[in-house]
Amino acid sequence: MPIKNGEQYVDRLKRSNASVWIHGEKVNVPIPSHPAFAGLISTQAELYDMQSREELRSVMTYESPTTGEPVGLSFLQPASRSDLERRRSMMKVWAEAHHGFLGRAPDYMNTGMMAFGSAAGLLNELHPTYAENMKAYYEYCRENDITLSHAFIVPHTARLSTLMKTLEEPDAPRVIEKTKDGLVVSGAFLLATQGVTAEEILIFPPPLPSIYEENPHAFAIAIPHDLPGVKFICRESFVSGASAFDFPLSSRYEEMDTLVVLDHVLVPHERVLLYGDEHMAVRFIEESHFHMHAGHQVLCRNIAKTEFLLGTVESIIQSLGLRTYTQVIEKAAEVIATLETLKALLTASEANAQLDRWGTMLPDAKPLSAASYLFPKLYPRMLEIVQLLGASGLVMIPGEDDFRSDVADEIGRYLRGIDISAKDRVGLFRLAWEMSSSSFAGRQSLYERFFFGDAVKVSTRLYHGYSEKDTFAETVKRFLT
Repeated sequence: MPIKNGEQYVDRLKRSNASVWIHGEKVNVPIPSHPAFAGLISTQAELYDMQSREELRSVMTYESPTTGEPVGLSFLQPASRSDLERRRSMMKVWAEAHHGFLGRAPDYMNTGMMAFGSAAGLLNELHPTYAENMKAYYEYCRENDITLSHAFIVPHTARLSTLMKTLEEPDAPRVIEKTKDGLVVSGAFLLATQGVTAEEILIFPPPLPSIYEENPHAFAIAIPHDLPGVKFICRESFVSGASAFDFPLSSRYEEMDTLVVLDHVLVPHERVLLYGDEHMAVRFIEESHFHMHAGHQVLCRNIAKTEFLLGTVESIIQSLGLRTYTQVIEKAAEVIATLETLKALLTASEANAQLDRWGTMLPDAKPLSAASYLFPKLYPRMLEIVQLLGASGLVMIPGEDDFRSDVADEIGRYLRGIDISAKDRVGLFRLAWEMSSSSFAGRQSLYERFFFGDAVKVSTRLYHGYSEKDTFAETVKRFLT
C-alpha cells in the first residue's frame, strides 16, 4: 500500500501484540488506548493525515519508483539539490506541526532508511544477501509507510562484560544461534524512543569486540515490534494529566523511551541486514552517511523548535510589557541569533551539497556537523532564558480546574497580563513552565544534549571531518616563514 493516513496508523497499533511494561505493570489494553501513549499517537496520526490532504500532497509525497503510487517524500533518495530542497520542504511541514518536540517523528527513520537503502551496495563486499535485504527493507518501509523506531545503544553492563573478557555473558547482545529459519538473538538495547508507538524497530548496535572471526555482537536486524520474545520496558511517563491546558506539551508530544529486551528472538534471514563483520558494521554507518542525512532532518526540526521557543519568549515579553527593558531585549536577541545561525547552516548544507558514490545528493557535512555541535549547547541556554523571563510567573500557574472553581474571579482579577486575560496568561506560562522547568523539559534538554552522541563524539566528528583546518594551518606557517 502507498502512504497511510492517521486512522490506518492507529489501527495498526491497535492490532499490535507487543509486550509492553510501564510503571511496573504489563500493558493489557490496545496501545492507542493507554494514557501514556494516546496523546503522542493522536499527534502522529495528524501528521500522517497531512500526507493525504490535497493541498499538501505534492509537498508531502512523491511517485514510487516501483508502483507509481504516492509514497512519503522523506523516503526520497535525493539526486539533486532540488531534491534536497523538496525533502526540506516536506520535513519543515511536519516539524512545524509538532514544533520540533518530536525527536523521533516518522521522517527521522524514513531518512535513515533512505541512507541505508541507497548505500546497500556496500554490503556486497560482505555478502550479496545482506545488500539485497537492506535494499528490500528500505523499499518495504517506503511502500508500506512503516513507522520505524531504532535502537543503536547497548547497556553499560554489556560493554563491561566484553572488557572483562566474559564474552559469553548474556548481558552482551549477540547472535546465540544460526538456524535454517534465521538468527536467534538475545540481549538488551537502548534507547528505543517510540519503540512502543512504532510498528517496527531497527536494531543496529555498535559492535562489541569478540575473539571469534565471525563476531556474534556485530549485526543489524529489522523486526516487527511485537515479534515473540521482544519486550519493551518503559521509563516513567511524563504525561501528568489529560488536560491540554495544564500540560500543553506532554499531552501531545511525550515520546516514550524504552529498554528493549530480546529473549531468544528468531529473526528471519530476510530481516538480517548485516552479520558477523564488525569492521563492515562501522564502515556502513559512516559510508552510508547516516549522520549527514539524519542531520539534515534534525536541523529542520531544530529550526522549528527554536522558532517556537522564540515565539514563547516574545509572548512572555508582550504579556508582561517588557519591551522597554534592555536586559530583556538582549536575551531575546540571543534566541534570534541562534535561530538565524541554524537557518544559515541549513542553507549552506544544501548550497554546497555534492553527489556521493551512491548517486545521492549529500548535504555538506561541515555546516551540519557544526549545527550538531552547537545546538546541544545553545538549547539549554534558551530554556534558561525562558526561565529568567518567566520568573515567578512559572511558579504561580493555577490549573484548568481553578478557572471553573469559586476562586475563578480572584484568579481572573490578579493574574491577568497586558492586554491578555488571566486564563490566556496562565496558559502561556504553563506552556513556558512545561517547556523549561518540568520533567518533560528535563528529558527534552538531556535528549538534545546527547542526540548524536556525547560532546566528545560530536566534536570529534566535526574536527576530523573539517579538512580546511589543515589549509588554514599551512597559511599560518607560510606567514611565519
